[in-house]
Amino acid sequence: MTTLDTTIEKEIGEATPFDSALAVGKPKVARPSKKSEVPIGMKTKILFVCMGNICRSPTAQGVFQSLVKAGNLQDFVVSDSAGTHDFHAGEAPDQRAINAAAKRGYELSASVARKIELADFSDYDYILAMDWENLALLQRLCPRGLQHKLQLLMRFATEFEAATINDPYHGGPQGFEQALDYIEDACNGLMEVVRRRATMVAAA
Repeated sequence: MTTLDTTIEKEIGEATPFDSALAVGKPKVARPSKKSEVPIGMKTKILFVCMGNICRSPTAQGVFQSLVKAGNLQDFVVSDSAGTHDFHAGEAPDQRAINAAAKRGYELSASVARKIELADFSDYDYILAMDWENLALLQRLCPRGLQHKLQLLMRFATEFEAATINDPYHGGPQGFEQALDYIEDACNGLMEVVRRRATMVAAA
């Protein structure tokens, strides 16, 4: 064996694991897997609508968002609320609605009243009115071809047979409690529809 052969043999014997890895390519570095985001077009987008957007619709959004979080479906669902009128644009929800919701563990204070916009009819998959009057207003505002998105929220209720949720604004605390009872029922039914849709998206 020549001196050169001896030197090469020595160097090979002293090679580190890193050197060995370099001989067959770059070492593999473990990286945390990045969670793929659901494209916005595949998310279910829901808009709750009442008249002034300070009582029923922000309550519905608060209740529904709580269910979405509990079901770990934040990546699959987007929700908001709006009013058919701009009486209270820029205002926080009615304090009585906030108090009634807080007693049941719902948070409404982050909501800010706004009037529904033309773009909302294209942007949302479900536009859910609290009563017949507001549904009729939405039908007049809604562009042709998008009317199928308009429904009453109580269509999804399973316990109460009422078709609409009365406006509690001019009444006492009991009206807010009843509205919340109806909203919880309807939002639970709506959640089942959303959960099935999320399952199909996840499997795609």
